[in-house]
Amino acid sequence: MESETRLVRICIEAACETRESVEKWRRQRRTLERIPSLLADAILRRLIHRGLLFPSLLEVFKHSVEVVDLRGENAVDAEWIAYLGAFRCLSSLNLADCHRINSSALWALTGMTSLRELDLSRCAKVTDAGIKHLLSISTLEVLRISETGLTANGVTLISALRNLSVLDLGGLPVTDAALSSLQVLKKLEYLDLWGSNITNKATTVLQLFPKLSFLNLAWTSITRLPNLSSLECLNLSNCVIESVSEGDGNKAPLTKLVYSGTTFANDADVFLHIEPTFLSFLDVSNSSLQRFYFLTCMKMLEHLDLSSSMIGDDSVEFIACIGSTLRNLNLCKTRVTTAGVEILAQHVPNLEFLSLSHTPIDDLAISYIGTIPSLKVVDLSNTNITGFIHQVGEEANLIPSLTALQRLNCLQSLNLEHTQVRDVALDAISSFQELSHLSLKSASLTDVALHHLSPLSKLTNLAFCDAVLTNSALDLFIPPVYLKMLDLRGCWLLTEDAISSFCKKHPLIKVKHELLDVSPSEQSSCNRSSPSRILLRPSQMNGKQGKMPLSPYFIADQRLKYSREELLSLQCQASSHGSSDA
Repeated sequence: MESETRLVRICIEAACETRESVEKWRRQRRTLERIPSLLADAILRRLIHRGLLFPSLLEVFKHSVEVVDLRGENAVDAEWIAYLGAFRCLSSLNLADCHRINSSALWALTGMTSLRELDLSRCAKVTDAGIKHLLSISTLEVLRISETGLTANGVTLISALRNLSVLDLGGLPVTDAALSSLQVLKKLEYLDLWGSNITNKATTVLQLFPKLSFLNLAWTSITRLPNLSSLECLNLSNCVIESVSEGDGNKAPLTKLVYSGTTFANDADVFLHIEPTFLSFLDVSNSSLQRFYFLTCMKMLEHLDLSSSMIGDDSVEFIACIGSTLRNLNLCKTRVTTAGVEILAQHVPNLEFLSLSHTPIDDLAISYIGTIPSLKVVDLSNTNITGFIHQVGEEANLIPSLTALQRLNCLQSLNLEHTQVRDVALDAISSFQELSHLSLKSASLTDVALHHLSPLSKLTNLAFCDAVLTNSALDLFIPPVYLKMLDLRGCWLLTEDAISSFCKKHPLIKVKHELLDVSPSEQSSCNRSSPSRILLRPSQMNGKQGKMPLSPYFIADQRLKYSREELLSLQCQASSHGSSDA
């Protein structure tokens, strides 16, 4: 089966390689009409991704394709929709962010008999008139029209689509009256009303949706929400809340609760009526909460976001009470210090994601983080970490701190951006064999640091930004086998030729750098001969091909001595001297 799957992939790749190859199989019209839907969907996705799809080509898929995702495609207009309207098997159509779609274009979809999902999110030219064209599609179950041009009157028209189970009205001026008109949608399970004009009066209407399990009321003026017995996911971000789930009957079986940016009238009443038995996801980031004792009752929490909150070391014990169920913890921009991490590490053995970004932790915290065996993702960006623990005694001693992370056998992602970690400290990272994502961003890093990363055999994404990286180092860099993305933005010593040369040597690696985003008029400059190897002349390189220079400290010293502009000037002088020597 695996060989067949691989063969199919090879065939799809060959068929979608160029416009010429597409034109060849396009002539096989009868064959295409009988192609299995899964294969047709895969071919169509590949054509969209490669920019080889055009309106008339859609016609050959009208008997087979079931799913069309054109989100963000700026070329999509009424002509495209005219062809899509003839698709007999189409069940899902995504036109989100297709800004040329207007109300009249939707006329082509009138009367479709198989369409179940339609996404028009952020198509600002779609108005009330466009919704009228959709009312004849009785099969619609999912409709997403957030941030379109609909008015409250247009929202009332949706009541004719009685089979809707998912309705996204985010960012629309939905009023209490408009919401009341939708109470006939008894199959509704998902309702998004963020940014709407509804008030507390409309909350009684919400009780009339017997199957409602997802509700988003973020950025609304709702202050009191009654008990909705079927609700599982609730978003009240950026609201001013007095009470939630207050009322008779069985408490809502909430599994996900989002209070991000929310202001509470009374901390003590925030979770008074919330049933903690089912709650597994809680986001109180950037909220007004100052007391966190409610966490002691939430024994089923797996995801907890406390970022930008007032929590500090004195409240970490409440997180510790959650214990082994906790999988994801975000403490970014909090007052938690190394002392708090020490307490936490002893009680969350199954934690997989930990963010301590923008906290006052130091290198000692890493030794405690290294004792949490299940960690897969660790974010230590914008902290005081240097890579070494300064041990005070009879003789000052520096202990490498990152070696403590070697005990994390599951570690897949590590973020050390905007820390004080230097080249020598990264030597410990070279043994992290499960690491797939690494983010580094520092003007203190040089060529040697990049050399340390070659042994990371499973690395797929590497950000090495703002470093003092030379052309020579990039040329000699041996990328990990599975590397797919290399972000070199901010590495200002690199030249366009050096980056282009690396891209040619490693065509499967996507490289990000400011010099790669050049205008068409500048493309011809790519073929010009590159400047000198920037500060490291060929005679300074190690004799063995592929070896990194072992002493790049000259670069770091010059960086400290001169400004960026002065170094660039020196670079040009080195280039001219190199040419004259030749």
